[in-house]
Amino acid sequence: MPNPVLRSVHVHPVKALRGFSPARAEVEPWGLAGDRRWTVVDTAGKVVTQRQHARLALAAAGLLPDGGVTLTAPGLDALTVEVPDACPGTPTITVEIFGTPVEAVGADPAADAWFSAYLDSEVRLVHMDDPARRRPVDPDFALPGETVSFADGFPLLAATTSSLDALNSLIAQGDHADEGPLPMNRFRPNVVIDGTAPWAEDGWRRLAIGEVTFRVAKSCGRCVVTTTDQETAERGKEPLRTLARHRRDGSRLIFGQNLVPEHRGVIKAGDPVEILD
Repeated sequence: MPNPVLRSVHVHPVKALRGFSPARAEVEPWGLAGDRRWTVVDTAGKVVTQRQHARLALAAAGLLPDGGVTLTAPGLDALTVEVPDACPGTPTITVEIFGTPVEAVGADPAADAWFSAYLDSEVRLVHMDDPARRRPVDPDFALPGETVSFADGFPLLAATTSSLDALNSLIAQGDHADEGPLPMNRFRPNVVIDGTAPWAEDGWRRLAIGEVTFRVAKSCGRCVVTTTDQETAERGKEPLRTLARHRRDGSRLIFGQNLVPEHRGVIKAGDPVEILD
């Protein structure tokens, strides 16, 4: 088997929207630079994702050099949103993400109107401006001081192509074989790794990608978002039906591993991947 290698890098500037795949990305303590620094929230401040609005899969966000974003979605004109002013004294919005409050700064009202029109629901766009505002990583799986942006729970998510191939083989044998094979974008990873045995990542504890080392915090429990076709926003049964039969850890259906960076650095597609522990 060839040595593992980083196949691709994925950045999602706005949580739940389609992102992009740069050739290289800077790794910050809380995730890839520009990844999930923006999110959509409802009138109560709760984060809105594809769990509630599958149509978010069809909207896309590009990243500007200063951290602003460009937004596109079917039926709407493209919109550029600048990073909001966050001078001392700027009012913040309390955002609730999986029961945890975190402060963010509201975007230009034009962005709120854009998303509200797209989702036919009153929502707004917010930005996590200050690393000090980031919420702590789950203390059961974190070291003191480790934080995360608007990602579900951990700074990065890793997945392997061999495990996706193995999962697709299992789907092909099941009751909903017509839904497969599934593409990797169903799982919305940050890093995709080639050259491993299927499910080898279950045993990883530490790894190096290029010049950056990472701690493997825990396997990733999957939700209904993985059943959402990222090209059509239609939902199916897979992969959750197959994961429930073959990849269950207690109540969690698992695919991929959550990573926490041990230091800053740059990772690039094609970088070697070394399993350290």
